[in-house]
Amino acid sequence: MKKEKNRPRSVLDLAGEKELFGRMNDPSGASCLRGPCGDEMEFYLDIENNIVKDIKYYTEGCEATKACGALTAGLAKGKLLEDALCVSAGEIMKSIKDLPGANSHCPILAVSSLYRAIADYLLKI
Repeated sequence: MKKEKNRPRSVLDLAGEKELFGRMNDPSGASCLRGPCGDEMEFYLDIENNIVKDIKYYTEGCEATKACGALTAGLAKGKLLEDALCVSAGEIMKSIKDLPGANSHCPILAVSSLYRAIADYLLKI
């Protein structure tokens, strides 16, 4: 995912990105959470030497959920686990310029799913 620092992106722009969208066979860590709206978010991580080498997210949810998943995955990819855990829902909210207020739970769902996948990995080692 190519991104420009500090430039808010649109929901439709992010939701249309497919580079990190999908599922992963035999991930190092994985999670699936359901949000208050009923959307589910899945995260899959390939971790080597404490670094998120590859990451995938999957959802059949709304465009806002997809956008938050794409942005969260893009921010975590290539980072140390400790740095991936610093990705916040607030950061996601600020980075999406047209996220409707009714969808403010979507960044929380995406980030929580990422955290849960990291926890899944840490519990295995």
